Amino acid sequence: MRRFFFSSLLLMFLLPFAYFLAASFADQWRFPALWPPGWTLQHWAALGGAQWSQSALQSLALAALVGAFATALGFWTAHGLSQSPQARRWLLWAYFPYAFSPVIYAHGLKYFFNVAHLSGQFWGVLLAQLVLCYPFAVLLFYTHFDVRMREMEALSYTLGAGPRAVWRRVLIPVSRPALLLCFFQIFLISWFDYGLSSVIGLGQVRTLTVAVYQYITEANTGLAAVSACLLCLPPLVLLWVNQAFLQKNLNT
Repeated sequence: MRRFFFSSLLLMFLLPFAYFLAASFADQWRFPALWPPGWTLQHWAALGGAQWSQSALQSLALAALVGAFATALGFWTAHGLSQSPQARRWLLWAYFPYAFSPVIYAHGLKYFFNVAHLSGQFWGVLLAQLVLCYPFAVLLFYTHFDVRMREMEALSYTLGAGPRAVWRRVLIPVSRPALLLCFFQIFLISWFDYGLSSVIGLGQVRTLTVAVYQYITEANTGLAAVSACLLCLPPLVLLWVNQAFLQKNLNT
């Protein structure tokens, strides 16, 4: 019974990926046909175009930069909040961006980005995603700086370490698993973002997620499936890297 349960869960997990992969090679696969009438490589052949390369590079650059900046800023902010008697009051503001749908939140920010002439710009989308992801990093790291971490930091100062040495030799090395976890989470949030990328980007910052929705609205199933396959690849790689890192830490 347990094997059947886990096999069913695995099948449910793999079926969407199998469908995307099959649809990316299918030739004119339309409802109600249960199987494509033929197979083709023309959808994947379109990857050689400059538009695809630009979309993939923009998605990768956005996710990596937002992940790095939000993780670093969130780690530094949470460290300061952990020593503040009014931390709880400040943390309430960190939940504010998640009180709205991402699309509604993006329209709320759009006016300010238009005034700052950042709409339709790569750096504008990056800043908008950073505004959304930075509070998430703060909330994640605030629980990381518990009593044990504060006592470890105080002990380091007692033994004569300076602020730079405490950060470089104590806080960052001890927090490496949490830093990687936060980076992976924010990378995925940025990678799969559609609301901010479409509203703030004005269609000019064409990420892979925006491309998927564009091809879906155009009823271009083949190219939408190719985009979906490309979207699924980095999360699977990050999942493998995360598991390998955790396994290495357990072995050591």
